[in-house]
Amino acid sequence: MSNLVELGSAVDAAQQVGNMVGVFAFGASGALLAVRRRFDMVGIAVLAVCTATGGGILRDLIIGATPPAAFVHLSYATVALLSAVLIFFWHPPTRVTRTPLNVADAIGLGIFCVTGTVTAFQHGLSATSSAALGLVTAVGGGVIRDVLAGVTPSVLSDGELYAVPALLGSAATAALLHHGQYTFWTGGLAGLGAVALRLIALWRHWHAPRARPHRRRNPE
Repeated sequence: MSNLVELGSAVDAAQQVGNMVGVFAFGASGALLAVRRRFDMVGIAVLAVCTATGGGILRDLIIGATPPAAFVHLSYATVALLSAVLIFFWHPPTRVTRTPLNVADAIGLGIFCVTGTVTAFQHGLSATSSAALGLVTAVGGGVIRDVLAGVTPSVLSDGELYAVPALLGSAATAALLHHGQYTFWTGGLAGLGAVALRLIALWRHWHAPRARPHRRRNPE
């Protein structure tokens, strides 16, 4: 049995706050991509909600926590819709949405890789499995967002490191949980590290190794 089946009430409260912040950030990223794709008001709302709740729904279905929290607690959809409304009335020009989109996506990625790992661990999964579910929570919403918007999912190309920061944040959180060292502050540092790595990778244009194309030799 895990040595941290139940987290303290303070950490549970921080988990709820983190989830809400992550939902808002991912909702904003979905809404901003919808603006870039010139979607209407309904499209903006749908993309915001799907991005904000998609990863958590996938995680809950895998661990058997049904119905998923997004369908039980309407606050998730409400917060996502609030982010969509704010983006809709802000109505940013498509040419300036890239940076806010990347920042919002990085924040959601960092928060959900931590909260997703904690949720899986609380449901009795091992540290390794919890880290994997944390990764699914972090990237799942972004995959759904990109597919619905008709763009290549970032997790597949991993341009400027997308899955790697989430995986490292999930792994760090799982290690903290396994060794009984998870607190509000240590979890926050794990999430912040994932956010920072993602933003630095965007700034420095870091990416995962890619296969080199085959070079044909010129016939002699």
